[in-house]
Amino acid sequence: MDAARLVKVQEAKTHLSSLLAKVEAGEEIVIARGDHAIARLVPINRPTRRILGGLRVSVPDEFFDPLPDDEIAAWEGSLDEDL
Repeated sequence: MDAARLVKVQEAKTHLSSLLAKVEAGEEIVIARGDHAIARLVPINRPTRRILGGLRVSVPDEFFDPLPDDEIAAWEGSLDEDL
């Protein structure tokens, strides 16, 4: 990597968008107040993108049929009251 570019605070404030574009391209920017470096702009390592949907599952049509009354009662806790 090349040496970091030194930028004064006023220049950083005025040209922030273009400096960020350079950082996105991999350049490192050091912001200084006078001759004293106070901050460093570096690109963030972005996590690899995850792709969802790699697992294909088929659901039978019966899955969407209404549940029997005793099954609904069990889910709602109604069976416990009958005991």
